[in-house]
Amino acid sequence: MAISQEEMLERMKAGLATKTGQPLEHWVKVVHASGLEKHGEQMKLLKEQHGLGHGHANFVCQAAKGRLDADPDDMLAGQYGGKESLKPIYDALATYAGALGGDVSIDPKKTSVAFRRSKNFAVVTPATKTRIDLGINLKGEPGTDRLADEKPGSMCTHKVRLTSVNEVDDELRGWLKAAYERA
Repeated sequence: MAISQEEMLERMKAGLATKTGQPLEHWVKVVHASGLEKHGEQMKLLKEQHGLGHGHANFVCQAAKGRLDADPDDMLAGQYGGKESLKPIYDALATYAGALGGDVSIDPKKTSVAFRRSKNFAVVTPATKTRIDLGINLKGEPGTDRLADEKPGSMCTHKVRLTSVNEVDDELRGWLKAAYERA
């Protein structure tokens, strides 16, 4: 069974406090007191001046913007508004990812959904009205026509473009399983 969003948030809060010695609320105050508005500037402040890792810095920035309290269903509805034909593709991907193990977290954001274990192993983004982009982390795997290499520095190492639920096939499920196992 997949980890709930609430459980994942609690784990992130606990991990942040353990690594830094300060609770989330402290770091949110640091961001607010900085006067910085842009996400990238806030991230740089937390990482370079306070030594936070990328994941914890992003978590703090999201909390500072009030995004951690957003309803996951509302975020999904926003992603697929006007793109309802893509929702069955997302549903098939999320169902499969959730079945990979009890440690999977399905984490909706404003424009995408991350599938996580100890780290992201895949990210689903409704890219256009007719296509979903599935980012997959398979470092070291050669790309193919279907499993395209992503640019260096991208969140995921590969991308698969999906326009039909039929494309969520054994090959794609194999890539997701391999990414899950490496996460």
